Amino acid sequence: MSHNSFGHLFRVTTWGESHGPALGAVVDGCPPGLRFTLADLQDYLDKRKPGQNRFVTQRREDDLVKVLSGVMPQEDGAFVTTGTPISLLIENTDQRSKDYGEIARQYRPGHADYTYDVKYGVRDYRGGGRSSARETAARVAAGALARLVIPGVTIRGALIQIGKHRINRQNWDWAEVGNNPFFSPDREIVPVWEEYLDGIRKAGSSVGAVIEVVAEGVPAGLGAPLYGKLDQDIAGLLMSINAVKGVEIGNGFEAAEITGEENADEMRIGPDGQPRFLSNHAGGILGGISTGMPIVARFAIKPTSSILTERRSINADGEEVNVRTKGRHDPCVGIRAVPVGEAMLACAIADHYLRDRGQTGRLK
Repeated sequence: MSHNSFGHLFRVTTWGESHGPALGAVVDGCPPGLRFTLADLQDYLDKRKPGQNRFVTQRREDDLVKVLSGVMPQEDGAFVTTGTPISLLIENTDQRSKDYGEIARQYRPGHADYTYDVKYGVRDYRGGGRSSARETAARVAAGALARLVIPGVTIRGALIQIGKHRINRQNWDWAEVGNNPFFSPDREIVPVWEEYLDGIRKAGSSVGAVIEVVAEGVPAGLGAPLYGKLDQDIAGLLMSINAVKGVEIGNGFEAAEITGEENADEMRIGPDGQPRFLSNHAGGILGGISTGMPIVARFAIKPTSSILTERRSINADGEEVNVRTKGRHDPCVGIRAVPVGEAMLACAIADHYLRDRGQTGRLK
């Protein structure tokens, strides 16, 4: 199976399956001399790991990351990158492959079972193998390294919608994101989501969500015209996340509903003599190149396809069957997708940061 790598100068290859002994990533192109600790990586993995509350899968994984190469250990326990490929490993410790025995030859509706089988002639039915959201742990570890490459850039994400229940953007407070199990910036929506998801979970069903990721401090000038656009790569990497069915940059699809006067981001000269934008409908990117304004992207996650309700399908023998998925699953996989979206945004910006430095020499 090819296509397990992304990025040009900051290049990430992920490996491993949901129910294999381990998974991980190889990060190539990370500049030398960057200092980090295991805690710098683990903090992001802890945000994504399962089993932390009743609203996510109860699979228990510590997701402890190990660094196998590409670094020089320091006396204080930190690491310094050497410029060679950095190999990251995360062991699987709580897989239950027997939960999937009944669907070994059945195609679960909404999953990649049929498409993997028809393409490759073989599929890993144990939790979905490579198609499992478990693979995203490796992306989060790689994203933690990507943040080291882009000094002064802050990347944050938040859940802004579960089902039909949206946050009130007037209540947006980044400080609240870490105070609730949903990564919500709106404290008032939390009890609404709790009650709603309790009902979804007890019914054995699932629901979708929308996540917003924001990068602040991105220098103007990242990205390249036509086929190297920054927003093009951001959209592609966000779309590569499991269960994502839609991506928008800036005001996105709302742009189709407003006039040119409303949509245009007007400019003036600021008190410091530098250009400034009076709005940010473009989401920090114009013509595929960053403007210096915050980069804003949103992506929609479909409902988890593994549900207890029987659904009609077929099996590998061409027989019609009814499928009910057992195992431990997220009633809303979008919750744990927040740190994954942050990681993919970080990787995209890090790659374009290095590409711009190589082409123009502007950035150090």
